[in-house]
Amino acid sequence: MNKASSHTRSTAAGADAQSDISSGMVLLLAIACGLIVANLYYAQTLVGPISAATGLSAKAAGLIVTLTQIGYTLGLLFVVPLADLLENRRLIITGLLVTAVALLVAALSTGAIVFLAAALAIGLGSVAAQVIVPFAAHLSKEATRGRAVGKVVSGLLLGIMLARPAASLIAAHASWHVVFGGAAVLMIALALVLRRALPVRQPVSSMTYPKLMASLWHLLTGTPVLRRRAAYHAGLFGAFSLFWTVTPLVLASPEFGLSQTGIAIFALVGMAGAVASPIAGHLADSGHTLPATAAALVLGAVAFALPMFAPQSHALALGLLVAASIVLDMGVAANLVLGQRAIFSLAPEVRGRLNGLYFALFFAGGAVGSAVGAWVYASYGWHAALLTGMAFPGLALLYWLGELRPGATGRTA
Repeated sequence: MNKASSHTRSTAAGADAQSDISSGMVLLLAIACGLIVANLYYAQTLVGPISAATGLSAKAAGLIVTLTQIGYTLGLLFVVPLADLLENRRLIITGLLVTAVALLVAALSTGAIVFLAAALAIGLGSVAAQVIVPFAAHLSKEATRGRAVGKVVSGLLLGIMLARPAASLIAAHASWHVVFGGAAVLMIALALVLRRALPVRQPVSSMTYPKLMASLWHLLTGTPVLRRRAAYHAGLFGAFSLFWTVTPLVLASPEFGLSQTGIAIFALVGMAGAVASPIAGHLADSGHTLPATAAALVLGAVAFALPMFAPQSHALALGLLVAASIVLDMGVAANLVLGQRAIFSLAPEVRGRLNGLYFALFFAGGAVGSAVGAWVYASYGWHAALLTGMAFPGLALLYWLGELRPGATGRTA
């Protein structure tokens, strides 16, 4: 690793030796992450109306979510690593402005090509959230880093979970165009707030951008913890994306017949899963990452098993589906914090790149989950989609068993 990149300087800085991050700053960063990441999820409960308005077929409807995730993955790989090279506040503001423009284009679009291109750009700009999360880690002391990151990630997850019901409610009373237009205004307002509130953090590095990109491969191959944590969360996030791409379609089908308002209420209940984030952060700070990871993966598999036992009663079937959404969101929330705590315990001078790689790898799993889920549901039905969703955390759990071998590399316990 380049020695010149091993020292980080900022007015926020000296992270590991400085006073701890303030509660006000944690709250601001949590809100910012939630608002930014929400942009990736507005479309999930609006797949039906958007695809109808833009002329996408049922089998291609998953592209509405998938292209946003692909854009996010590209941003994680090619933009987030710049947090180790460029001034962080400016990078965050630039991302917010790109996102605002893309959201406005989506709001005004009437055709599939324009909307899908805007979706890709929304994902690309929204990686500003993943510059903010390691920013919180830099501002935190080692002893409390897991809890601080957990609280920021709680805001991120609440943004994900609130995005779905908010989008459904607004679309039910106005239109999906208003959802994206309102989000564009929010991003501009957030950019103005963060420009005033965030400290400057200027990394010291003599690396060029090509060398920075080349270092990603060395970090990936030389960091077993990163590979393991990314694989675990790719399984869970693939299941999560599949669930929230397919379930709104099921809820709107004749079997349940829910309106956009009903789907919004369903998605709102899933917010309860976010309580797992600070708990997971505390467990990680206490050295219980390994068993907590297994528990999170098991929760992900159980979430897809529950709807399989749905009785004939629509009310009980809907209740099981609600329980499944909460259990799944708990597993995803907990495992995300456990993974970030593990990689943020590594070298601070490469946190931006490690975080970018981590999110890029598991968002690739999410993109696969949403695309495969929509196709399996359209081709083979709901139960086939549930079995497919269960396979994602199931495979990750099999990989986790490797950590139990004596002398296993990349252990996160």
